[in-house]
Amino acid sequence: MQTYEYKVVSAPNRGEKARGIKAPADRFAHALENLMNDLGRDGWEYVRADTLPSEERTGFTKRTTVYHSVLVFRRPVPESATEEPPRKLLTAEAPVGKAPRVKVEPAMPDPEEVTEAPAAQKLEAALAKPQPDEAPEKA
Repeated sequence: MQTYEYKVVSAPNRGEKARGIKAPADRFAHALENLMNDLGRDGWEYVRADTLPSEERTGFTKRTTVYHSVLVFRRPVPESATEEPPRKLLTAEAPVGKAPRVKVEPAMPDPEEVTEAPAAQKLEAALAKPQPDEAPEKA
């Protein structure tokens, strides 16, 4: 089966000046002809022209729909480029070996879990101290 790659370019908005071409429609046709011939030399085949909507921002919050005219080209992809190496599929096999052991240490011990008296007293004292952003209570 033949596969193609596609190229989409915006259509020219205005014509190109050339010797002997005076009318605006002829200048536009000349610009279109040059674009199509340039891409044709690179192996691109013209497929069609489309006008597609695009939502674009105008200002900070407003959005408007703008229509863009585009030209679609294609060219065949060489057979050697389309052949991909076979992908390795994911399988549900058992893992080999043991999983690494993860050691998690809490950042600050919970006061209820502390069993040693000196450690519990230090923790209560640290929690009782006023924080720098708190004002000390006046007695």
